[in-house]
Amino acid sequence: MLRAGFDFTLWLVLDLVFLVTSVTALFMAAFAREDAYRAADKQTKAFWLIILGITVAVNLFVSVLFLSIAGLIASIVFFVDVRPALKQVSGGGRRGGGSSSDGPYGPYNGGR
Repeated sequence: MLRAGFDFTLWLVLDLVFLVTSVTALFMAAFAREDAYRAADKQTKAFWLIILGITVAVNLFVSVLFLSIAGLIASIVFFVDVRPALKQVSGGGRRGGGSSSDGPYGPYNGGR
């Protein structure tokens, strides 16, 4: 009985992690600009919205571990590969609103 409760809790936590990851990736893909996908040389925005939307639907309605893991992999690919490229071409890589001439330790003034 204790093992059954542990198994149920483990599956519930895994399902929740898969769902939160896929929903977060879907929202980030939806709010990125369409032209940023082309500029970053990635698949189109529609492609990622379809893939991540299917991932959310699978995590909500289908309880097949293989499909959930495949969706998790798609979400991870979005987070690790696509999102950083989108941020780079959109100018979202800079922190603190610095200028393009800022170096890692402050403004670069050309040796003056």
